[in-house]
Order: sequence, then C-alpha cells, then structure tokens
Amino acid sequence: MKKTVLVSGGAGFIGSHVTVELLEAGYDVVVADNFSNCDRTCYEGVKQITGREDLPLEVMDFCDAVAVKALFAKYPIDAVIHFAAYKAVGESVAQPLKYYKNNLTSFLNVLEAAQEQGGCNVLFSSSATVYGEPDSVPVTEATPRKPATSPYGNTKTMCEDILRDAVKASEGKLKGILLRYFNPIGAHPSALIGELPRGVPNNLVPFITQTAIGKRECLSIFGNDYPTPDGTCLRDYIDIVDLAKAHVFAVTRMLEGKMKQACEVFNVGTGRPVSVLELVNAFEKVNGLKLNYKFAPRRPGDVTAIWADPSLANTEMGWKATRTVEETLKAAWAWEKHLAGK
Repeated sequence: MKKTVLVSGGAGFIGSHVTVELLEAGYDVVVADNFSNCDRTCYEGVKQITGREDLPLEVMDFCDAVAVKALFAKYPIDAVIHFAAYKAVGESVAQPLKYYKNNLTSFLNVLEAAQEQGGCNVLFSSSATVYGEPDSVPVTEATPRKPATSPYGNTKTMCEDILRDAVKASEGKLKGILLRYFNPIGAHPSALIGELPRGVPNNLVPFITQTAIGKRECLSIFGNDYPTPDGTCLRDYIDIVDLAKAHVFAVTRMLEGKMKQACEVFNVGTGRPVSVLELVNAFEKVNGLKLNYKFAPRRPGDVTAIWADPSLANTEMGWKATRTVEETLKAAWAWEKHLAGK
C-alpha cells in the first residue's frame, strides 16, 4: 500500500522540488497551498516532470483550522512536510505580527489536526538561522541555538520547540524530524521548476540570474570587508534537488520506524563554505557571462560565516549532497532562460 505525504506549501520553490522527489520515490503526494507566495508555474511543472496530471491540489490556507482538519479527514495522510510559511527576513522585521500569526498558527493547526486523526509523522522545514552567528564553524546539530536576528528566524526556533513539546506529550502518536537547511539554490535539471520570487528577490541566486538576463540593472554584494578570505560572507549553498532528496530520506526514516528518538534534528548542507563573490564568479565562468555587480554596505543581521557539518545526516539517514556548484548554477540559469522564453 502506497504511503501518502501531505506537502503544505507544495507549490513553492522547495515544496515543488520535494514533491517531484517524493513522487519519483513512489509516494502518493497531496499538494496544498494558498498561492500567497507563488503562482501555479511550479505546480504545473511538477506535473510535467512526473507525468502526474492527477496530482491532488488543495487550494487552502493553513491558518484556517477548519480547512486543515477537513484536509486530514479527506486523505489518509501518513506524513506531513510543512513548508507553508512567510519567509522574507526583511518583511518579518517590518511586520512581525504578520509573521508570528501566520507561521505559528499554520503549524499549530497542522499538529492539532494530525493529533485528532490519531497521529502522524511530521517533518518541519527549519533553518540554519537558528544558529545565529555561531561561535565556531562548521555547525553540528549540537551547536547551541542563538537568539534569532529576525521574527522570521524566531518563528523557526519557536516551531522547533513546539514540535518537540507536541511529540513528547503525544505518547508515541506523533513523530518529528527537524531539517535545518543552509542555503538552497538552483533549479530542477529539466528547467521546468525553480525559484520564482515575487518582486525584488530576497535570495542571491535569483538576483544573479535576473541581473544576467537583464531584469535587474546591477547586482549588489553586501559587504566586502568581512573577516573572510575575499571579504564577502561565507555560506553553505546546497542544490535544491539534493535538499529535496533529503526530505525523502527523512520521511522514509520515519515511516520505516528507523528513528532513534521520537524527535530528531539533521543539518542539510554540503559542508563546503563558498563566499558570495566565489558564487558570483562561478556563475560567470560556468555560463560564459559577465555580470554587472557592485559592492554595497553590509546588511544588518547578515552572519559572517556559517556552514554545516552534515555528517549526522550522511551516516544516520544515508543522505549526502552530490551536485556541484557548477551544475547548480547551470540549472539556475537554464530556469531563468525558460521563464524568459529563451
């Protein structure tokens, strides 16, 4: 009997790639999204890639408790991967109540509905932001969490705690895995799905590709005076397909009863630090392009250097990042050209 995975926010950047990998691994998937942060482009792309024209789509808001309970009653959900959240750091600073209300309420509704249906396996999409500016790198799952530098980051920390407490109190009915992502970049090799920011991009690679294609006049690199080899921030950039596959490993671990604790945490990164300037130069080289970029003042809240020690995910889940930065940046450019009809 096939297992069914609910992907909340499944029409977004990460959710759509995870849906592809789940379907290709033999799972049934229910996509649920309110399209507040995306359009139908990636959902349609998933259907094209997988040939699943019958892919279930529920257009709904996870802040609506009645709708969430109805969703859990409608489908035999064995696991849920929760992506449905607002995610712009700057906006969260300007509108903190919007972020706390949406990101916490939606997750609480998922956990309550799962409990009412008798339990569930819950995979929460967390973030390396919970580590703040770490005292040492690379960070392991045992690295202390630091106070968040934004309400967005704080909702990740709070949701981690909510899931841990809910699992502990559920007497075995709920199980949880927290995946702490580093910097997801790229697009599916088919160029049918990828990152599709609304308005001005918050992330580096869409800003790079939009500058390359002419949608943006100039790329700003924030800060070239950091205590790093080239003065720009160091990050752990992980290919979106590698990241998506980690979710399949985590869901399978839960459903096959291989967890060693009722709530587990895994870093999902490459373990390789790459500077912002290195990434820009690699994009130019691999795609044979010259980017118009300039250095700008540091952005408040930007961490100097952070990258993962992914060895726990490698050994416990059997997952490992395999795609190179060059492959990833080629895919990102192919996606941008696809969007432009080129």
